[in-house]
Amino acid sequence: MTDLDLSAASWFKSSHSQNGGSCVEVAPNFPGVVPVRDSKDPEGPALVLSAGAWASFVAGVKAGAFPTL
Repeated sequence: MTDLDLSAASWFKSSHSQNGGSCVEVAPNFPGVVPVRDSKDPEGPALVLSAGAWASFVAGVKAGAFPTL
């Protein structure tokens, strides 16, 4: 994949994020991909996942596949 310009991205985190700041943020409206970053490091790197990979991750979270540490 070529580099994606995220400089104008509108980042958001889930309204369910109330765990002291350990959150991810996503930027919608990028066709076919979902940029993801650490909310504690907004100037740091972002992962760019395919829309399918993001959907699989969200499904896993909803199914409890990632227990709380």
